[in-house]
Amino acid sequence: MSVLDKVLSLRPGNTVARVGAGSRIPLLNPRELLRALERAPVALPCLPVQAKGALPGLLRAARAEDAVLGLACPHPLADRGAAERFVAAVHEAAVEAEHSRPLFLQAGPVRISRVDGDALGPLQEGLFRVVDAGFTLVSLDLSRLDSYAAVEALNVLAGPVSERELSLELTAPASSSGADPLDAYRTLLEGLRQWKVPVRFVRVTEAALGESEPDVALLRRLVDLASDYDAVVTVGEVVAGVPHALPTYVAAGVRKVDCVGAFERLAMGAWPPETRASVEEKSAAAGLPPGELLSVLEEQLPPLTQVARDRLEALSFAEAAEVLSALGATRSGGTSMRFLAQNRGD
Repeated sequence: MSVLDKVLSLRPGNTVARVGAGSRIPLLNPRELLRALERAPVALPCLPVQAKGALPGLLRAARAEDAVLGLACPHPLADRGAAERFVAAVHEAAVEAEHSRPLFLQAGPVRISRVDGDALGPLQEGLFRVVDAGFTLVSLDLSRLDSYAAVEALNVLAGPVSERELSLELTAPASSSGADPLDAYRTLLEGLRQWKVPVRFVRVTEAALGESEPDVALLRRLVDLASDYDAVVTVGEVVAGVPHALPTYVAAGVRKVDCVGAFERLAMGAWPPETRASVEEKSAAAGLPPGELLSVLEEQLPPLTQVARDRLEALSFAEAAEVLSALGATRSGGTSMRFLAQNRGD
């Protein structure tokens, strides 16, 4: 049995059900990659797919750097078919490229703003669809709730993820004015421990770490706190810090980084000015970043020309390669494959 065959045996059941047992693409739970790279100075890279034309470039960068890679669908609940179309597009691009490095698929962050039954019921149904679509990591943003409402919501919403033993990532509620920023994380994690809700990733946004330079001391405290609850830290919505701050996050003990960086600009720039202007106008009205809205509206827009697609692929490759290198992910693909092939039963 080859290394790839052994690693394919570790794919989650929901992913195999979606792409088929005959697929040769190693779509894994990021928990496995953390296990494989536990001793390596690397953070798992997760890049947003805001235009599907970027996929070949992102995958090519992972091959060039021999890197593990996460791909995020910013709005998996945009409509009933959004999650399935995203997974199908990634798998199709990976098959075409004969991609053999480990991939994980992230849904979200899904923003939770209400905890009443009218809100939680449809959200839970949507998360079941996301899991069935084949995602291996679900990210929930609870920053608009207080800590107790967040625990109440997760007691309902975590079921689809924990039942399949997939990875759950949480952005904690915002701290009250003047309070220790970690209080909200501590309250949330303690409440979830009591409810026996497993959390693998604790997410903090780059903006929450400081406007100009990241608060490294705060970040290290969060890393220590998360480890007390068997979790690791994600830094999300990384824009200003790409790429120079990325090694700082890795050195502080961060194990996953969600990089927006230039990817939003590249995705938006692939369309003609009049299309960009329309998306920007709608994004302002919706209160969403333009790139996130683009990922929702893409199939309603005029198709890209071949020249535009080629340019988007090339620019996405260059940006992704720089990010992967800055996160220490170079050669993490082969390293993790070999470890997982030798330690499948651990």
